[in-house]
Amino acid sequence: MKKIFLHITLFASICITQINAQTVLKPYKVGHEFTLNLPDYMKKTLGLNEDAAIQFKNEEKDVYGFIIEDNKEELILAESAFATIDDFYSFFIKDFLVGQEKRVVSKATKSTKAGINFMQADASYFDKDANVDIYYYIGIVETKTSYYKLLCFTSLTSKDKFKADFDKILYSIKD
Repeated sequence: MKKIFLHITLFASICITQINAQTVLKPYKVGHEFTLNLPDYMKKTLGLNEDAAIQFKNEEKDVYGFIIEDNKEELILAESAFATIDDFYSFFIKDFLVGQEKRVVSKATKSTKAGINFMQADASYFDKDANVDIYYYIGIVETKTSYYKLLCFTSLTSKDKFKADFDKILYSIKD
């Protein structure tokens, strides 16, 4: 008898709470999911960039990379919206490696595939501490919801060995 009374009381309190509720709740999707393909010699890691959605490396081959996702809705909220992929790239590249010795940045190339915009450029500089020229592959992807910055790096002497793989990573990014 006590159990029946307890169930009836619980049911009644739920009904009263629902009747008295005046606030309409709006659902939000939290987090962002995207896909990419990595060469099998690359493994996920941490410690390359704290803002990265994913980081990967192969220390034996001395090759590293990461992707930073910038959600367009969040950029609007932060009053940092960009009209085009060109604007997003220009904002990023103007400060990238500035002040580094022997900084060289190639002209960016653009393409569109399946409604996704891509932009790619090469950059290099001389790292005094490592006493080596460092090569950066810079890839930007624009989807309907986000911008993605792909940054892969290795020694400048290894550029030709890995650049085709960096291209494959870039063109595999989708949300």
